[in-house]
Amino acid sequence: MAKQNKITVPLLPLRGLLVFPTMVLHLDVGRERSVQALEKAMMDNHLIFLTTQKDMNIDEPEQEDFYEMGTLTKVKQMLKLPNGTIRVLVEGLNRASITAFTKEEDFYEVEVEELHDPIEKESETDALMRTLLNYFEQYIKLSKKVSAETYSTVSDIDEPGRLADIVASHLPLKMKEKQAVLEILDIKKRLQMVIETINNEKEVLSLEKKIGQRVKRSMERTQKEYYLREQMKAIQKELGDKEGKTGEIEDLTSKIEQANMPEEVEQTALKELARYEKVPSSSAESSVIRNYIEWLVSLPWSTETKDQLDIKRSEAILNRDHYGLEKVKERVLEYLAVQQLTKSLKGPILCLAGPPGVGKTSLARSVAESLGRNFVRISLGGVRDESEIRGHRRTYVGAMPGRIIQGMKKAGTVNPVFLLDEIDKMSSDFRGDPSSAMLEVLDPEQNANFSDHYIEETYDLSKVMFLATANDLSTIPGPLRDRMEIITIAGYTELEKMNIAKHHLLTKQIKEHGLTKNQLQVRDEAIVDIVRYYTREAGVRSLERQLASLCRKTAKIIVSGEKKRVVITSGNIEDFLGKRKFRYGQAEIENQIGVSTGLAYTSVGGDTLQIEVSLAPGKGKLVLTGKLGDVMKESAQTAFSYVRSKAKDLGIDEEFHEKWDIHIHVPEGAVPKDGPSAGITITTALVSALTGKYVNREVGMTGEITLRGRVLPIGGLKEKSLSAHRAGIKTIILPKDNEKDIEDIPESVRGDLTFILVSHIDEVLEKALVGEKK
Repeated sequence: MAKQNKITVPLLPLRGLLVFPTMVLHLDVGRERSVQALEKAMMDNHLIFLTTQKDMNIDEPEQEDFYEMGTLTKVKQMLKLPNGTIRVLVEGLNRASITAFTKEEDFYEVEVEELHDPIEKESETDALMRTLLNYFEQYIKLSKKVSAETYSTVSDIDEPGRLADIVASHLPLKMKEKQAVLEILDIKKRLQMVIETINNEKEVLSLEKKIGQRVKRSMERTQKEYYLREQMKAIQKELGDKEGKTGEIEDLTSKIEQANMPEEVEQTALKELARYEKVPSSSAESSVIRNYIEWLVSLPWSTETKDQLDIKRSEAILNRDHYGLEKVKERVLEYLAVQQLTKSLKGPILCLAGPPGVGKTSLARSVAESLGRNFVRISLGGVRDESEIRGHRRTYVGAMPGRIIQGMKKAGTVNPVFLLDEIDKMSSDFRGDPSSAMLEVLDPEQNANFSDHYIEETYDLSKVMFLATANDLSTIPGPLRDRMEIITIAGYTELEKMNIAKHHLLTKQIKEHGLTKNQLQVRDEAIVDIVRYYTREAGVRSLERQLASLCRKTAKIIVSGEKKRVVITSGNIEDFLGKRKFRYGQAEIENQIGVSTGLAYTSVGGDTLQIEVSLAPGKGKLVLTGKLGDVMKESAQTAFSYVRSKAKDLGIDEEFHEKWDIHIHVPEGAVPKDGPSAGITITTALVSALTGKYVNREVGMTGEITLRGRVLPIGGLKEKSLSAHRAGIKTIILPKDNEKDIEDIPESVRGDLTFILVSHIDEVLEKALVGEKK
């Protein structure tokens, strides 16, 4: 590569443009420094150095912003345009490289070294030139941006360096790639680089052509389908056929407009409808989209019932349908009163907890009627899949919304009374935890934006009054229980059961069995006998079954013509219901040694528990039998340890644990036998067995003890008291800390019982043990 002497010329920076040697092109110059550089070149020898800026966004470039390699050009023509810019015609002469900056004030002036391509040619160079021309010809055929005349011009060039430059100038290269070509001084390397570049471009153009042809075919097919579809619409219109997809889409559009959805939901529905219109009816996706749209339009988005805010009317409805249950009624009436004042209170989330048959579900119906709201119930018993609550993703076959959204569709309004029945019966497995999915539903702060996997759009549940029912609160996870207001329904007293049977259940059963009040009469004493001797429960289900049995037998008597009227009394009830199933009251007939009566709380209400202790000569072995839980076993161990430590004070042989084997047994009764409330009962029976003193048969007790003999508080006092009352127990010993819970016990029961409050086991033994040692 021969080099000439260095020359000094003005510098004209280019933005987004590069000039190769031998190229002739027009430039528009507008920057002040560039204009002065041009004027300087015109005054001298018309020579100017063109180089490209590294960053085209810089208006005032510094020395480091230019590429060193550029093109020495000659200004052929200069013309001032009306907008103030100057249009110049330049011709590229040779490559040149900046060696120094000689001036920077008004414009850049640089010293450059001019670089010439060598003239001699080699066989390898000729081969590279032919390859380049061949590739360029193929490129022109594929590209519409280069004319065929260009190839004729280029093919006449016999200088290899110039050929590489001219071909590179016609390729759609990035500025850095063009600069790289400009900076290659070796002719063979320059030809090879341009060949590689044009080969890559050729492959890209081939792919573009293939894609274009594919798109064209697709467009032709789509246009054909559109044309045929429009023809089908026209034919259907002429025939008045609204059964086709056209009529279906019109119907869905109308439903979407009438659904009064939130704006974003309506946009989603219309978007899906547009998809549905395009998808062929035979496609599986068609039915999926159709089902989704149907769900969107069938949900209540704004339909709302107006609350009947009349407290006296609501109270009358609740009292009409349910006897007792004062706390629940009071809570509903409180909600109504606040709603009447604020008009905007969020729906409460109440959980009615209690044993089966106490009227939890029917109470929810009465609440809905008292409010004037729609009622919807879903059963959660056995639900173990999160999708049951949140719905399935639409990508799954047979996907559908969860039970919450299904319930809202069934309700038809945004503010129903929504009953979540048996919420304690949910379980979890590998398919997820439905109780965790329920957290969002039952959180007043979150349920305004409830998200169902199928619907995808958020749904407002904040106006819904949620009621839940549960038998056993211990099986409900803590976070879920925390979101609900628990209202406990313990069970009914004998007096309440009589009133319920007389005013509700008997009337209902007589009507259901096609009888009249004249055909069947049940005297009050007969109802009392049914409650006492044929049922043993916290609720009234068994009671209702017994009354239904009376109705069936009466219907048979009347239909067979034996009698026209049946009167059930205490004297003839065994003729209808058979021998008595239960003994009224489970208290012992006489005082016994080593047997004490405990009070237990179970998922079906309260129950009494007989704890027996027997002694046999041995070596102090302690045997526990019965269906006992871990907590109750620990209570027995604690009682045993306490009696050992206080043996002398209790008048017991201090060596009893080495002479006697002790067997503590809890017969089948309350299930499960677990919970911290049997400690004082076990201790009393143990001390009775060891001292030979009798346990008062009329005393029932509940409470847990510590190793020091302190009596700790328990739960479920109301349920336990009701069971004690049913069993004929007159006195209840309970922890002093439970004194506040006595007022929850119905007055009719409270009046028949004597409550003894204790804080130490000594007080228990003093009241429970009677008579001298035997």
